[in-house]
Amino acid sequence: MLTRSLVGTDEWPDAEIVALLDEADRIKRGDGASPALVGKVLAMVFLDPSLRTRTSFEVAMAREGGHAVVLEPGRGSWPLETRDGVVMDGDTVEHLREAARVLGRYADALAVRAFPKGASWAEAREDAVIRGFVAHAGVPVINLESARRHPCQGLADAMTLRERLGVTRGKRFVLAWAWHPNPLPTAVPASAALAAARLGREVVIARPPGYDLDPEDTGTIAETALRNGGKVRVEEDLDRAVEGADAVYAKSWGRLDLFGDPERETRSRAGLRGWIADARLMERTRGGRGLLLHCLPVRRGVEVTGEVLDGPFSAVVDQAENRLHVQRALLRRLLGGTP
Repeated sequence: MLTRSLVGTDEWPDAEIVALLDEADRIKRGDGASPALVGKVLAMVFLDPSLRTRTSFEVAMAREGGHAVVLEPGRGSWPLETRDGVVMDGDTVEHLREAARVLGRYADALAVRAFPKGASWAEAREDAVIRGFVAHAGVPVINLESARRHPCQGLADAMTLRERLGVTRGKRFVLAWAWHPNPLPTAVPASAALAAARLGREVVIARPPGYDLDPEDTGTIAETALRNGGKVRVEEDLDRAVEGADAVYAKSWGRLDLFGDPERETRSRAGLRGWIADARLMERTRGGRGLLLHCLPVRRGVEVTGEVLDGPFSAVVDQAENRLHVQRALLRRLLGGTP
């Protein structure tokens, strides 16, 4: 049985993403926002923690007249084995294959969060857990963040950029690597850059040497930008990258060539604490009024200073709110038959 799922926004046509953003705008304005999913059920499987994603989807289903079920394997539901071909004589008692099939019989759609695991990026980058649910559920599956994509965050990022900067192409969007004590997934930065590229922005990826995104993802971002009238470049100098920028998206991610080796990864970032979105950096943006974005949660004084987060050009709370609106539009499209 073929179903429509959302693993990454790059797997959907540009026109369909734009239509979804337009629908989210209408929902936010209150135009035609009557419940469209009465009687529908969304089953969410969280293998990793969540605040905004879980809450916004539960609220979205409630406002659309539907219902959301939340499962946390190992905490209230059975520990889940996600690997194929293993003998399950350890701590896991239920396999993804059966869990996905059963949940697909109960719910109209599934949504899954699974952060990268394993000893190598070559393995983690396959997003096997999300794609396993897609293969076996028999209903639409929504990626709530995996190793390589966080599509719902990317949709909210795009909505926020359109609201705050308009639809004019060519405005400069800087994805700025930020120091963090832990190596984080590349899902959010890749999805944010894809969002800006689809809007035709000039995308600048600013990162220290060695902190490249997955080459395939960088290629996809560049292709998306070119297709929509934008362009992409990579910078190693953070100050030069943000000079005259219209938006700065501060976000940390780990070194992929050191994936699975946390000690070496930690040593590699030891001298990089200067990569922070502070007032001095933001003053270099266009007129000193560049937009500051972050997906949240954010470590104050580490990735972004409190002065910038609380300042007039911070859009982080708008981004978080827009998760609700884009997800209502997405759920309508997947479950309510919205064209």
